[in-house]
Amino acid sequence: MTPGITFDAGGLIALDRNDRRAIVLAARAAEAGAQITVPAAALAQAIRDPGRQVRLARLIRQPTTDVVPLDRVDATNVGRLLATTGTADITDAHVVVCARRSGQQVLTSDPDDLQRLDPGLCLVLV
Repeated sequence: MTPGITFDAGGLIALDRNDRRAIVLAARAAEAGAQITVPAAALAQAIRDPGRQVRLARLIRQPTTDVVPLDRVDATNVGRLLATTGTADITDAHVVVCARRSGQQVLTSDPDDLQRLDPGLCLVLV
């Protein structure tokens, strides 16, 4: 695993709701200058009112945070992963694709769906 962390929608929501574990992991990553990866699909699920979601808005504005778009290449990889696993959740698959590429662990509140997509993925539960 490389330093840093990939957030899924549950991890972003936990951060927004002042979950201590999510806050500590984000703070440690920031202090270390480690990359934080936020798949755009997960951000779309979590963000509702950026003016009121201060922690989330701050996270995505940090210079070490990479909001990864669901572009042509990732969309193709997501589709292939869904076909291979017989699943249908585009957001979870985008999280897995991003985490694999970055070599990061994933902050999640929904480990079962992510493990179905990649049983070897390193998960941190919130």
